[in-house]
Amino acid sequence: MFLVSVKPFFSVLLVTLSLSFAVLLLSPPSSFFSNTSFSFTNRRGYTDIWSVRRIVEWRPCKWWLRGHLPALPADTNGYIRVDCYGGLNQMRRDLCDGVGIARLLNATLVLPKFEVAAYWNESSGFADVFDVDHFIGQMNGYVKVAKELPPEFASKEPYHVDCSKRKGQFDYIESVLPSLLEHHYISITPAMSQRRDRYPQYAKAALCQVCYNGLRLAKSVEKKARELLEAIPKPFLSLHLRFEPDMVAYSQCEYKGLSPTSLEAIEATRGDRKPWTGQLAEIWRKRGKCPLTPRETALIFQALHIPTNTNIYLAAGDGLMELEGFTSVYTNVVTKSSFLSNNDFSSMHGNTKAALDYYVSINSDYYVATFFGNMDKMVAAMRAFNGKQKTLFLSRRAFAEFTYKGLEGKELDQALWKTHRDDFSMGRGSALSDCFCEFKL
Repeated sequence: MFLVSVKPFFSVLLVTLSLSFAVLLLSPPSSFFSNTSFSFTNRRGYTDIWSVRRIVEWRPCKWWLRGHLPALPADTNGYIRVDCYGGLNQMRRDLCDGVGIARLLNATLVLPKFEVAAYWNESSGFADVFDVDHFIGQMNGYVKVAKELPPEFASKEPYHVDCSKRKGQFDYIESVLPSLLEHHYISITPAMSQRRDRYPQYAKAALCQVCYNGLRLAKSVEKKARELLEAIPKPFLSLHLRFEPDMVAYSQCEYKGLSPTSLEAIEATRGDRKPWTGQLAEIWRKRGKCPLTPRETALIFQALHIPTNTNIYLAAGDGLMELEGFTSVYTNVVTKSSFLSNNDFSSMHGNTKAALDYYVSINSDYYVATFFGNMDKMVAAMRAFNGKQKTLFLSRRAFAEFTYKGLEGKELDQALWKTHRDDFSMGRGSALSDCFCEFKL
């Protein structure tokens, strides 16, 4: 009987399978998986920032969502008008604060006054941007709102109470309530240094309600914003990139390698705010005070393994400088003007443009900001409110620290990756603590 030993056969088979498996593991992912935008691996096989597991998320606190609030007093102490200044999102922040203040002082809120400012190409009022009836309906039970003043006040300007020129934390009960009780109709612009943590819960709830449920865009603006959102290729990342001449001049930071046109624009707006030099410049930059250039933004994007073919909506104002430093790397970039007619865009007020950027950004698949301004705080919080957690703030401080240490190439990439991975996993900066609670996953 002729017998064949099977042991050598299985040894050869095992070695062959092992080698095949090793080749599979070491091959680039693009050989086996499609390389599309927002895939979890890029062509080099690295995990992108969006697939990092979250440890913490910020969600709306239940105490104000459930609305178990004390009834509003039958009588109020008078009327308050909130005077809002600056860009749209700064005015939105002031209004949110103003609603909380009105409830704190047991006042009836008058529809707010939006600043008319040539600087912002602005002449639109509250009703031009936001849905007034929706606002009043959503504030029912939180604070009283008057669409029109009673006859004794209708033809008068309110007594203005200055909330800005105070040292330390501003206290509205001590500083504003006496004027309200005396004049019965006052106007305020909320102080930057207020202590919301001292508000009673019903005043905090009013602030949260207006910020996240009370401010819906006016129907005409929302229609335009919805059309813009639908036109953007999906999926997409909304990038709020800030590198305008006035912002750079205000930061007092100096940059090397900018074009003569950019340097001229910065100098034209700098005024008396001369850039820091020497050791002071290094300290200032390491504190994260210097805006990221578009080129630096592209470098960080690559360190975070965000594919260069990603669809990107650029949420930015007019006058953005050095943009080619970003678009030369990330080429699928669109803006409002990509989809709006020239006449439509040129006739649009600043508040409307900002409203479009806000609407697109809160509805984008991903949101990245190079700064932490009023729009970024509002967008991040609204995204968290809607359950959209893929939001990231690029770290200017970390970028400065690493570049001053002389890191470059792979070392710089790895350091930037680790910093932003940790920030993203912990949800840092992705919500406002007044209305949101931390949830550990």
